[in-house]
Amino acid sequence: MSLIHTMSFRLATIGPLSPLDFPAWLRVTHFLNFIFITFLMRSGIEILSAHPKLYGNDHCQPGSEWLKFTRRQQPGKGLWTSSDEEESFSSWVALPGHRHLGLGRLWHFFSVAFWILTGLVYVVLLSATGESSRLVPNSWAIVPQAGRALMSYLSLHIVESTRYNALQQLAYAAVVFLLSPLAIATGAAMSPAVAGRFPWYTKLFGGRQKARSLHFLCLVGFAVFLVLHLSLVAAHGLSREFSLIVLGADAVRDHRLALILGGLGIAITIGLHAAATHWSLRWPRQVQRSLDGLIDPVRQVLLRRLTSRQSYAYAEISPYFRVNGRPPTDPGYAAFVRGNFAEWALEVGGLVKEPLSLSLKDLRLMPAETQITKHDCIQGWSAIAEWTGVSLRYVLACCSPLPAARYLVFYAYDNKSNTEPCAAGPGHYYETIDIAHAGHPQALLAYEMNGAPLVIAHGAPLRLRLETSLGFKMVKYLRAIEFVADYRTIGLGRGGWREDFQYYSRDAGI
Repeated sequence: MSLIHTMSFRLATIGPLSPLDFPAWLRVTHFLNFIFITFLMRSGIEILSAHPKLYGNDHCQPGSEWLKFTRRQQPGKGLWTSSDEEESFSSWVALPGHRHLGLGRLWHFFSVAFWILTGLVYVVLLSATGESSRLVPNSWAIVPQAGRALMSYLSLHIVESTRYNALQQLAYAAVVFLLSPLAIATGAAMSPAVAGRFPWYTKLFGGRQKARSLHFLCLVGFAVFLVLHLSLVAAHGLSREFSLIVLGADAVRDHRLALILGGLGIAITIGLHAAATHWSLRWPRQVQRSLDGLIDPVRQVLLRRLTSRQSYAYAEISPYFRVNGRPPTDPGYAAFVRGNFAEWALEVGGLVKEPLSLSLKDLRLMPAETQITKHDCIQGWSAIAEWTGVSLRYVLACCSPLPAARYLVFYAYDNKSNTEPCAAGPGHYYETIDIAHAGHPQALLAYEMNGAPLVIAHGAPLRLRLETSLGFKMVKYLRAIEFVADYRTIGLGRGGWREDFQYYSRDAGI
């Protein structure tokens, strides 16, 4: 008996299965799914590289991770920021690789949109054409049959059949109806806009970090499935399997054509990955504009109107809250620190009827609001804290924006030329939001954190809190707020410092 040989494997009738042949729509969606899922995997690895640690709770305390892909250790002394934990993954595995979180996220959201669209078309046609009958199990008898098929494969015996064997059917059904929906559901659970508006949804997964861990395990699941799937295609006979996949039926006379077309499909996929990587690294601004232009309207429709309703208990406050970014080195800011911010004032101007100059004392005399909310950093970590300050809606009421005012620009004392010189961007930090976002109930100008005045590392004397956005929008070390008609007239016109120089998307709801 040879080590690998073909054996017949008779299946009990599980459903009205027909001999394997595949309609054109199934073959096309199969190919598109392969392209988009591989793009999702590579861009997902790029996102993971920004914070290559996975946790079992939302506090993300150093040392509590259950899995990490870094050897970096927090030093015993000195300021340790979340940027210090970032890794640079190779472009061979990450899209585009080399610390391009903003571009990685754009590719991820672009790919997921078309992957979901392809999946919806596939599922609808699967049901409409009756093809689901040979994919969806209808008897528990499939379980022991799949076990016998698995044992045959493990003993290096190829399970042959004119239709899916039980193990194949169970695996394909699990990927389509379990693994894929779980990946989508856990992805949505990591959105600060979704989690802020529907806190119960994220709690279904045990919190954001457990959802993030499950999302990573989905990536592993897809990777394992792809490897095993391609291995079995080769083991069952590459020419025969390519005839089924490419031409739709096992026509012996067309095996050569099937191999040519199958190889061409693989070459196209590899070429698309190479082009996307080269394009991203060579012309990142073009990639940002093109992808953001496609996916931003979708995000606006899905997330723009969501307002935060978070209300965590005091006992849920995180014992450790990471720092992202280093304090300003500006001499003027240093003078404010020495004077305990007594001379500091927030300037509010631009397209307003009543310009304001608000000292810290003035802000404390305004109606105070306190909220316990979760901070979601774009890099992946999270933490829960209590914030006290002035509602941004109250400030809007005091300054009376003019009808032409559509956006708010938040300026910081943080000069990134000094505090983040390796980030390829000069100048002071700034971010923009639209005026509707400024009116959200939990949009806050915070001067206290966990019942004490803000410390310098967390943005003293005043920082912005936007509980339906990622952390990079929540400007620290606030200097001024300007009301403008168009954010594209500010900086390089992309809507913020990170957007201008690190190619982030201006919409930070997910």
